[in-house]
Amino acid sequence: MEKIHPAFIIGIGGSAGGLSAYKAFLDALPSTTGNAYVIISHLLPTASSRLADILSRHTKMEVMVACMAMPILANHVYVSPPNTDLLIDGGTFKVVSPRTTRKPIDLFLISLADAVGKRAVGIVFSGYDGDGTEGCRHIKENGGTTFAQDMSAEVDGMPLSAQASGYVDFVLPPGKIPAALQRLGRAIATRIDGFDPRRFLSTIGEGRKIVQVRKKEIIYSQGEACDAVFYIQKGTVRLSVLSNEGKEATIGLMTPGDFFGEGCLAGQILRMGGANAMTDCELMRIDKKAMMLALGRERKLSDVFTKYLLARNIRFEADLVDHIFNSSEKRLARILLLLSHFGKEGTPEVVVPRISQETLAEMVGTTRSRVSHFMNKFRTLGFIDYDDGGLTIHSSLLSVILLDRLD
Repeated sequence: MEKIHPAFIIGIGGSAGGLSAYKAFLDALPSTTGNAYVIISHLLPTASSRLADILSRHTKMEVMVACMAMPILANHVYVSPPNTDLLIDGGTFKVVSPRTTRKPIDLFLISLADAVGKRAVGIVFSGYDGDGTEGCRHIKENGGTTFAQDMSAEVDGMPLSAQASGYVDFVLPPGKIPAALQRLGRAIATRIDGFDPRRFLSTIGEGRKIVQVRKKEIIYSQGEACDAVFYIQKGTVRLSVLSNEGKEATIGLMTPGDFFGEGCLAGQILRMGGANAMTDCELMRIDKKAMMLALGRERKLSDVFTKYLLARNIRFEADLVDHIFNSSEKRLARILLLLSHFGKEGTPEVVVPRISQETLAEMVGTTRSRVSHFMNKFRTLGFIDYDDGGLTIHSSLLSVILLDRLD
């Protein structure tokens, strides 16, 4: 029986010049990925069914025009209907006619992010204007992954707008995106099987609440009472520890789907480190007592939760040892890789939002002038690029950590 819930749902937006990008993407795409693909195009009202016919010649997957209440199946390609808004409602499509917006790609990607969270992938291909940019932002804030077409785009308005926003993970030609999607799938598959945080949290009754934290606000400070566990629903959180001499070390960067603050479950009375919001965050706060009761009731979930924490803390150990024993140059390299999720997902190269050198200096535990020196050095060596659109991290930056000498 075909799955209604694919591994990932990939929303693909394009306008002028998009057809050649769709073809190149599908030509390189295996037909049994376990994902569903939804194409939202700026087309004339009569063109949608013809697009489905054209694209069906470039894939063994079934290509069809989406319709109201149609289930979203793995290994299928869907094309948005003419003159409509297409959204996701649970595991099916919702169609609103006639179209109500000039940005149908944004509308669908936002709906996709809300519906499937981390399982959402957004791709912005060739086209005019900036449709798709806001959708990429929503996908990133909900833990998903985003792509934009590189300079191969026939019309670069849409992909350049998305890249400039700082909410694009990968900038690639259409024919290379399928390989990156496969790597993404393999990285997800290596995570702890059987642990569904939302299912686990649903077993907790009283003792949990949603809290909103603004960018740069303190979630908790080192030395405070250790009385709750946090789960990130949206945003990015930085965990750090402060020495008696006032030096701060970054322990880890947490993203949607991560837990933090679980030291209270191991008997900690006071927080051994602090937590700060790097972006606007939506967190679930679970009281220690409620969490302990849930773990006691759900033995199987307790086991996988423990495995999840162990797998995550192995990476934290490496980060902390690095901060203690390595040079500020290597610490900066690791921080940049953490910001781009290299240490977490093993992905090749990404664009991350702009971040000030003062902030980087605080995270690394050095001066702004030293950070400026190292950033210029990394740029000269081809490890990074940066401009008004953000900071691009290349996989070659790993050599800064792995090699003893950079000369």
